[in-house]
Amino acid sequence: MGLTEEQTTIIKATVPILETGGEALTKHFYGIMLSEHPEVVPFFNKTHQASGDQPRALANSVLMYAKNIDRLQNLGPVASQIVNKHVSLAVRPEHYPVVGSCLLRAIREVLGAETATDAVIAAWAAAYQQLADILIAAEEKVYQEHEAAVGGWRGDRTFVIARKEAEAENIASFYLAPEDHGKVMAYEPGQYTCVHIPELDGQDVRRNYSLSQPHCGHDAAEAQYRITVKREDHGLVSQYLHSLNVGDRLALLPPAGDFVYRAVEDASKPLDASKPLVLIAGGVGITPIYTMLTAALKASLTRPITLVYCSHAKESQAFKAVIDGLATEHASQLRVHHWYSTEQGRRMTKDDLRAFMPLIDGGVVNPATDAYFVAPKQMMRELKQTLVEDFGLPAGQVYYEFFGPTQPI
Repeated sequence: MGLTEEQTTIIKATVPILETGGEALTKHFYGIMLSEHPEVVPFFNKTHQASGDQPRALANSVLMYAKNIDRLQNLGPVASQIVNKHVSLAVRPEHYPVVGSCLLRAIREVLGAETATDAVIAAWAAAYQQLADILIAAEEKVYQEHEAAVGGWRGDRTFVIARKEAEAENIASFYLAPEDHGKVMAYEPGQYTCVHIPELDGQDVRRNYSLSQPHCGHDAAEAQYRITVKREDHGLVSQYLHSLNVGDRLALLPPAGDFVYRAVEDASKPLDASKPLVLIAGGVGITPIYTMLTAALKASLTRPITLVYCSHAKESQAFKAVIDGLATEHASQLRVHHWYSTEQGRRMTKDDLRAFMPLIDGGVVNPATDAYFVAPKQMMRELKQTLVEDFGLPAGQVYYEFFGPTQPI
């Protein structure tokens, strides 16, 4: 059942409060929920909580929902991201009432009873239930699609480390084969899988990692996924993964994610192969970008492709040899530019990037260019501004994804 006109009006009236105090509200919400409901703790990354990224991302999502409460179709991209993230972590319908009760309590406690009146709480309860119903239905549809897919499954599936390879300083690839020797579900270039570790340092933890090679195909002799992981100094899961060896087991959830390489304009129209493609990776952001690169080369033998790969140094760069090999093999189509900040003595600037971009007459960046990028947060902010505001690319041709909670940039 939808909201009443009065409830819709109340929700819209809270937008100014959310614009100024949304983050304080979501921080209080997480404090309540994570301290009183241990059953949902595994779905949240402590590092993202400590940095404020997760409360900030939720505050933005709540604000977007309130602003569009009477135009839910405008939430399409945001809702898709939430569904994919929830599915990747195996969020279940019974988790929603926990979130809802904590959110309503946080609204009352942060805003106070004079502002968060019974009518406001009732309106937000109805709004939350409306959103929960939409998400639960959408997530169940995806779960069923995963189960029905060739090589698909639902929930945890045990995989065995078939191979472990050092890719660079503190970066290793793990080749994971299903313990049941069955097929593995296909995925889109750019998607990720969730590693679920039920017991690690007294915690149940889940982490998403990009699938860093193209799908092997259902007829391949070895059905495998590959993830490529950087060992972080304070990374509980990354350090654990780097301690594992061939033969060790990991539980994976099915691939998910909506940051994917678009090889077609739409379901009925192939991509214009004359449109330049620019892929930009910062550090370990190369993991989904590399898969997109191989997919793009396979999809078209003529589409001009530029890869810009930024790292601190050659020693910290994964896949360098294979990428350089692709540049040689596809010399007429693919240009690869490596940027090493230690060697250059600085980070890549706007002018540096312009020199790598496909240009037309007058040194203007080709406006038909599609651009995909994954990098550290600050670099992503700069890249989006540069590509859209400085180079003039349409926002609809610029695609990116965070390693962590989605945030506006």
